[in-house]
Amino acid sequence: MTSLFRGLGATTALTSSNSFDPKNLQLPSRRPFSERSFFVVRSDGSVNLNLASNSRARRAEQLITNAVATKADGSAASTASKPGHELLLFEALREGLEEEMDRDPTVCVMGEDVGHYGGSYKVTKGLAKKYGDLRVLDTPIAENSFTGMGIGAAMTGLRPVVEGMNMGFLLLAFNQISNNCGMLHYTSGGQFKIPIVIRGPGGVGRQLGAEHSQRLESYFQSIPGIQMVACSTPYNAKGLMKAAIRSENPVILFEHVLLYNLKERIPDEEYICNLEEAEMVRPGEHVTILTYSRMRYHVMQAAKTLVNKGYDPEVIDIRSLKPFDLCTIGNSVKKTHRVLIVEECMRTGGIGASLTAAITENFHDYLDAPIVCLSSQDVPTPYAGTLEEWTVVQPAQIVTAVEQLCQ
Repeated sequence: MTSLFRGLGATTALTSSNSFDPKNLQLPSRRPFSERSFFVVRSDGSVNLNLASNSRARRAEQLITNAVATKADGSAASTASKPGHELLLFEALREGLEEEMDRDPTVCVMGEDVGHYGGSYKVTKGLAKKYGDLRVLDTPIAENSFTGMGIGAAMTGLRPVVEGMNMGFLLLAFNQISNNCGMLHYTSGGQFKIPIVIRGPGGVGRQLGAEHSQRLESYFQSIPGIQMVACSTPYNAKGLMKAAIRSENPVILFEHVLLYNLKERIPDEEYICNLEEAEMVRPGEHVTILTYSRMRYHVMQAAKTLVNKGYDPEVIDIRSLKPFDLCTIGNSVKKTHRVLIVEECMRTGGIGASLTAAITENFHDYLDAPIVCLSSQDVPTPYAGTLEEWTVVQPAQIVTAVEQLCQ
């Protein structure tokens, strides 16, 4: 074990995010903010208008709520002739991790049951047999301890990947992630860098109850020095995993439990994704829909209905939860002049609230309507499946919200 945590030196400075100037964006001239009514969209798609001059509350068409596996328009085309290989999302994570372990002997994995069991969702299956028990280290059920051990390993020159069996368990390691992982580079005067990846499953949808259905993005976003990304497809899961491991900064990679079995054909050649770049999922003209993780598929299902109704939504998977890709987001806002944010995070203090603030500060004059944010309800996630569905945003709500925004 002593040899695993050898000192390799750490002197490079923390990579700083590029400063952002909204004035540099070259797009159409500013348009005034028009008056709009406030409205509330219930999970069944019905609308409750408040302070509205007209009372045309419309109910959206009933949509299939199990939209997790729904893919974007055009994805039904045969992939047999496309180059590359098909992988499930959890397999893509494993492939990215394995490639980096082959490439860099300082990359190691630690967490509960990550070794010969292969991890709770089999992301690390087979790695212990290939790389040995020191590079794929099974730990006790002690999140605070092994997260701190990973941070210490990063300080000595290794690149640990720490798996939380469930993201909710990482609340037990919050002190290590906040006071050490995010701040040690600064508090040491640049003597240490912390190239660690903290990853694991989270989100709602498997009837795991309140404690195992946490969305911790809102908890970690306020910690200085930490980057956060959320994968949503096998392609970006692998690319973000590889980029996170190579980053000199601590990165938290959020994975959704309902997306692990998504299948996609990915390239045979090596690639990485930019940790600070959003993905344009569907270009459009009428409204910008910003989303991430599982909600990407709810949005894309709603987009099909919206297109049939004559709307042309632009869908962006923000991917980088901290920092936001304000260049991509700003270009879209300047084109559509309307913004809908769809998230699974809690409404109060969530990613949507931070994104709303960022857009308002930088692009307020380009908006023709108030920003609308659809979020999970501020309640503990129920165990019952039907009640669980009611706490998170459903496609019918998205359809109704876009109809109201575009009136």
